[in-house]
Amino acid sequence: MEPIIFSYTGIGLMVGLAGVGSAFGVTIAGNAAIGALKKNPDAFGNYMVLSALPGTQGLYGFLGYFLLQTHLTPDMTWSAAAAVFGASLMLALTGLLSAIRQGQVCANGIAGIGSGYDVFGKSMILAVFPELYAIVSLAGVFMIGNAI
Repeated sequence: MEPIIFSYTGIGLMVGLAGVGSAFGVTIAGNAAIGALKKNPDAFGNYMVLSALPGTQGLYGFLGYFLLQTHLTPDMTWSAAAAVFGASLMLALTGLLSAIRQGQVCANGIAGIGSGYDVFGKSMILAVFPELYAIVSLAGVFMIGNAI
């Protein structure tokens, strides 16, 4: 196997798994929004924001590619390939899992809003915590990319 193939495998995992996590997360929150619309249709804007929030991890996976693409050359070394793969895998797993868990937090906030509670702001604050780890992983990708 060539080093560049190893690197692109990591890139594929990063973009793909972060995207899959976002797809699951927005679906979890979106399902809760559909249920909450039956009880409180006036809060659609709040539901939409909370439903979209888990989609950011997929964007981070995509951004990670742009942070690492300058290192993807046919003559790259195995150490550079390992760095790209490791950075990619870090963001892939963090994006996958944090988006799913963020979707669950958002779904609970949506259910609360649907029941008539004023919890949008608090739900947003709590939903940011799982995302923080995806942001930290994206920063790690940036730092590893700069170290190559």
